[in-house]
Amino acid sequence: MYKKILVAVDGSATSNKALVAALQLAREIQARVRITHLVDEIAFLSGVEYTGELMRLAKDRGVRVLELALDIAKSSGVEADTALLEDPGQRLGDAVAAEAARWGADLIVTGTHGRRGIGRVMLGSGADQVIRSSPVPVLVIRGDPGDE
Repeated sequence: MYKKILVAVDGSATSNKALVAALQLAREIQARVRITHLVDEIAFLSGVEYTGELMRLAKDRGVRVLELALDIAKSSGVEADTALLEDPGQRLGDAVAAEAARWGADLIVTGTHGRRGIGRVMLGSGADQVIRSSPVPVLVIRGDPGDE
């Protein structure tokens, strides 16, 4: 069924919950996992373009997020790799969809914070972006209340 599962992480408890779900599924069906992180997400949301030192710090944080996620994958016994997505100005959904197509993913797994009202208006919904842009099915894992 699914042989290649792409999971988007941002280092939050919600994305870690999605990662664990993706790894459990991958282990059960013997699929590979690619763990992705979008460097420019905050720049897109805020409208502020990263330059110089800020970009380096954002990339360093992204590398750390991916290293921690890969450690979780290794401890679960699932074959996994990582991809740091660095396309300045690209929306999260578009970046994840493009990576899914490039890698040949069969499924995308992402977390959702379940924001409503003004929080959703101000911060948007990465999961909604992924669902709208995805070339493949998307499994959305809801975070626990109070995780963020």
